[in-house]
Amino acid sequence: MRNTRPIVWTKGARRDFEDFPDRARDRLLDALTVVAEGGVPPIAKPLTGFGSGVLELALAFRGDAFRVVYAVQLGADVWVIHAFQKKSKTGIKTPKHEIDLIHARLRHLKEIAQ
Repeated sequence: MRNTRPIVWTKGARRDFEDFPDRARDRLLDALTVVAEGGVPPIAKPLTGFGSGVLELALAFRGDAFRVVYAVQLGADVWVIHAFQKKSKTGIKTPKHEIDLIHARLRHLKEIAQ
């Protein structure tokens, strides 16, 4: 039997994720299942500037870029912090407003986890 960690979503992340195309959502959910089972999917990478335990799923799908940010070091759960379609106007860099939102949600989760 697998030791699967629960996947918990912030309300905003879940709402944004629901707007993704169905096939993109399916692929990202498959990757989150790998994470919940203790693995690291090939589309996962650390999100710089957040320390260890905060990672990003980066999916290129039909010419668009979809991102799901999650944390694995907030208790026993896998927390999905943010989901967004990347539309960077500055090349490959994640837009500042997305980074600020991730920081705010992560800070809130750490406060309620204490």
